[in-house]
Amino acid sequence: MKKTVILFIMLCVTAVYAKYSATIRPINKYTKQRMIEGKTWRKNCPVDTDDLRYIRLKHRNFYRSERMGEIIVHKDVAAEVVEIFRELYEIGYPIRQMRLVSDFRGSDYRSIEADNTSAFNCRPVSTGGKKWSKHAYGKAIDINPIENPFVNKRGHIAHRESYKYQKRSHQNSSFADKAMLIRKDKAIKIFEKYGWKWGGDFSPYKDYQHFAK
Repeated sequence: MKKTVILFIMLCVTAVYAKYSATIRPINKYTKQRMIEGKTWRKNCPVDTDDLRYIRLKHRNFYRSERMGEIIVHKDVAAEVVEIFRELYEIGYPIRQMRLVSDFRGSDYRSIEADNTSAFNCRPVSTGGKKWSKHAYGKAIDINPIENPFVNKRGHIAHRESYKYQKRSHQNSSFADKAMLIRKDKAIKIFEKYGWKWGGDFSPYKDYQHFAK
């Protein structure tokens, strides 16, 4: 009898911890300094830190567990980003990790190498030129970038670990395979429901990791 009661309590506690949770906060002094030192924000950026929001949210990872991740987005999309990731959580979509690009000294390349899901980074577009990226406005998200690589018009991929995902079709039930985004996937439809465009539809290049508002 005691074992049954203990098991019931454990199941109840697990259910509580399994619930999605998220918080939205203005950029405080600590986070702003972290962004400056991490080279993701500076005074000539197209948005001020007052227009950005710091979000902590729960996500399912690649290791059959859950983690709290962090992401910075524009204040105008913060609430819907929380809802998007709530729906991703509910369908069991896995995310390897979510850290600020500041942890990678503002390097988009290093963030991708770590398969890091991220948003704000004050940088120009990755396709060349001086135009600001949507990431510089906090209105773009790159999700599981190793499994969802940027592929240029010649079919080149910059990250070696991404070559195994060049063929865009689900092969098995691994977390990495589930993280791969393909046109009919529920995860893409969730973003599109909120008006976000998917980089997998771009031409002549493909940016499978990229969603922008």
